[in-house]
Amino acid sequence: MPQTRSIQPAILLLEDGTVFQGKAFGKIGTASGELCFNTGMTGYQEVFTDPSYKGQVLIMNNCYIGNYGVKKDDVESESVKINGLIAKNIAYNYSRPMADGSLEKFLDENNLVTIYDVDTRALVSHIRSQGAMNCIISSEILDVDQLKAKLKDVPSMEGQALCKEVTTKEPYNVGDPNAGIRIAVLDNGVKRNMLKCLSEKGAYLQVFPTDTPFEECEKFKPNAYFVSNGPGDPAPLKYAVDTVKKILAADKPMFGICLGHQLLALANDIPTYKMHHGHRGLNHPVKNLATGRCEITTQNHGFAVDPKAVAASEYVEVTHVNLNDQSIEGIRIKNKPAFSVQYHPESTPGPYDSRYLFDDFFTMIKKHM
Repeated sequence: MPQTRSIQPAILLLEDGTVFQGKAFGKIGTASGELCFNTGMTGYQEVFTDPSYKGQVLIMNNCYIGNYGVKKDDVESESVKINGLIAKNIAYNYSRPMADGSLEKFLDENNLVTIYDVDTRALVSHIRSQGAMNCIISSEILDVDQLKAKLKDVPSMEGQALCKEVTTKEPYNVGDPNAGIRIAVLDNGVKRNMLKCLSEKGAYLQVFPTDTPFEECEKFKPNAYFVSNGPGDPAPLKYAVDTVKKILAADKPMFGICLGHQLLALANDIPTYKMHHGHRGLNHPVKNLATGRCEITTQNHGFAVDPKAVAASEYVEVTHVNLNDQSIEGIRIKNKPAFSVQYHPESTPGPYDSRYLFDDFFTMIKKHM
């Protein structure tokens, strides 16, 4: 006998007053946050568990999600990190034999409020023209005026320091203790596959909470530092900027990804700014200015580095640019062994075009050992 489901209505309300009607899925409840969209056709489970999405309600732009189920290994953290989910269609059944279960079960277990049967094409077009904004979705409150009142209390993403909500509470180690290279990882919301990319290349890692002082990290006697991705606005993270400044002052090799890239810029007096609607997906073209080659990249960020300030800097050089909007995708410090990229070379999900950056990091480390 096919399973019978009680379909409940749900509402999506945007900050500008736009309303979308849909159907409930996952947890029955209310969720709010900054509205954003991801253009990836696969990798939904990795996306949902990416700590950089903390504080956001996500639109999956592909017309179907859930069609290949979920697998316990396909996660980037211990739990779902998005605040809520918006989809066009959700597949109840899945086709992948190795899957551990359905997306429906996964969302229920993670208490994720979801709305589907929404015209996501129209919704994404609206955000692309009007810009990122807050929203609220609910399957328990169907009165628009009540939702408007609740939405007023949702804070803007600009100015929010969210790293402490997703970082590890205690330091932990990854890799072989006898490895020849030791890397201190500053966990601002690190993805598991970043740690895998580093440890598989022969590094022993100690992962530290985001607010760990440089002096405490040095007790591990690292050869280098990795500064991870993370959610929220980089500008309020004064403690993290101070740590990066001390890494640079000590001439320790450093590699930053996403938020780590923004922190490297801030440590060199390069401000960041909030983008119109951000970059999130698996198909963003980036040009490596040194090689002239294009990389198809995985991205997830709503803030970026100020290009005018970089152009005026004596010590900061642009290494990568986005071919869609010419925003800065990579920098290096001319007089220090430090570089960073705005996108995600660990590429889970996504293409492996940028994995060479981990090789570049290890080459830099060995040069400075």
